[in-house]
Parts: sequence; C-alpha cells; structure tokens
Amino acid sequence: MLQRATKLIKIQLLILFLLAGCARLKQCAYEGFSRDQWQQRDRVVESLQIHAGDRVADIGSGGGYFVFALAKAVGPDGKVFAVDVDEEMNDLVAQRARKEGIGNVEVILAKPDNPLLPSPGVDLIFTSNTYHHIDNRVNYLINLRKYLRPNGRIAIIEFDRRGWLDGLWQHYTPSEFIKREMEQAGYRLQNEFNFLDRQSFLIFVPNQPAQGPSVVPTN
Repeated sequence: MLQRATKLIKIQLLILFLLAGCARLKQCAYEGFSRDQWQQRDRVVESLQIHAGDRVADIGSGGGYFVFALAKAVGPDGKVFAVDVDEEMNDLVAQRARKEGIGNVEVILAKPDNPLLPSPGVDLIFTSNTYHHIDNRVNYLINLRKYLRPNGRIAIIEFDRRGWLDGLWQHYTPSEFIKREMEQAGYRLQNEFNFLDRQSFLIFVPNQPAQGPSVVPTN
C-alpha cells in the first residue's frame, strides 16, 4: 500500500513538473540549446546602435532571448516592448522582468497580422528568426510603418539556407526575398551585416524623397 501511494505521488509530481515546464520546454524548442554559440547576441545589439531612451519593439520575442539585452541598451529611460502571439512566452518574459526588477520591459500579446504597438510608436522594430512565420508579409510590413517614429528603423535577422536543419524544416527566408518584400512595402536597405554564419542581418528604413548612399556590406 505504501509503495503504491509513493508511486502515485511520484507520478503526480511528474505531471505537475511537466505542466509547469511546458513554457520552458517551448522556449527551448524556439531557441535551441546552443544558441549562445552562434547568435552573437552582444555583437548584434551593439550593431543596432541603440541610444539611451530609445523605444524598441522585439516582434516575435519568444522567451526573451534578445529582450533583456535590448532593455539594457535603451537604459532606464527607454522602453522595450516584447511582442509575441504566444501568451505563455509573454508570461515567461513578464515573470523574469518582475523577478529581476527590470521596469523598462512591457509585454504585448499581438495579433498575427498586427503587433499592436502603443502610441507614440518606436525608434526600432527588431525581429529575429520570426520573419518566416509572418503571413501576408508585404501587407504586414506596410502596416508597420505607422508604428515607426521619425528616423525609425526595422532590423531583421532571419535564418537563410546555410543552416541544414533550418532548411530541412523550411524555417528560413532567403535574404533576397526579404529585400524584395521590404522594397514592395516601401522600405530601402540601410545596412547589411555579414558576421552571422547562418542568418542574414538587415536593417531597413522607410523610403525617403532623397535616397541615401548605396549600402556597403559590413563584415
């Protein structure tokens, strides 16, 4: 009888652990177990040239891989919006922000076709490994323009064909597709970085009457 009761308790504890850990397991599925080895998060954030006080939206923020690095970059007078359609991922970000006393992070439960960013908009829209999940991308990108403040930018990091596993699951978008769709949506390429070994890293700005100089890839 005692053994049966002990076994039952163990099973119940296992079920509770799995239920409590579902969001964490999903986070690992999104981010993988070795992302720090290839994502170069610090170099990415440095390349974004974020200023203290900026407002940044991380669309498709997941479990917050970039969120808290961005929050550090904007400083206490800035704001980072962690935007995702997955409420469980948003809860993870919100819990961490509360636990660590980080007051410049706000989570937003987005719609698939609208990030629902608050007024007065943002200085930077950032997205990493999310572009291939967006439906009707040109329309979505056109809609983003209303959320950009003057001199606002859109930074896109996206898997390309170089990662065999990403290609196997079709979780990638060739950079030439991104450039074409951004052009169709009314943006021009401002900068292109080539230091990520399995992703493209592109920065766009809305078209202006006077076009700037041609883009020189940065290694």
